[in-house]
Amino acid sequence: MDESCDFCRESGGRVLWEDALCRVVEAPEPAYPGFTRVILNRHVREMTDLPAPERERLMRIVFAVEAAVREAMMPDKMNLASLGNMTPHVHWHVIPRFNDDRHFPSPVWAEARRAEPHRPERAARAERLAESLARQIDAAVGS
Repeated sequence: MDESCDFCRESGGRVLWEDALCRVVEAPEPAYPGFTRVILNRHVREMTDLPAPERERLMRIVFAVEAAVREAMMPDKMNLASLGNMTPHVHWHVIPRFNDDRHFPSPVWAEARRAEPHRPERAARAERLAESLARQIDAAVGS
């Protein structure tokens, strides 16, 4: 545990699923319903610092989360990102993208191109995301 690390001190969002290796959280990004993060449960800075079996399990979970987000949110495109420049702790962003979102086609961290669309159905779909997460992750890695 690194006391200076946000993801060691806090969950990083509302926990939707968790096991001993990692947790899947709903990111606190109201303009992007369905934006999730897969966060390693211990402090590791880089993917290559993980033993190969853990790297492989983590990526199976990331891909299962992508599948669950696609199923629940029905986006135009999916973005997967592992940056860690601001929080150097292994984590993956899984972001559903829509042609009318504030930043599309730029990254969500870029300057906004337009006003936030009012799409309440997207928030409703995001509320159902946890249902498909467990099923997709179980299919990918078992329980």
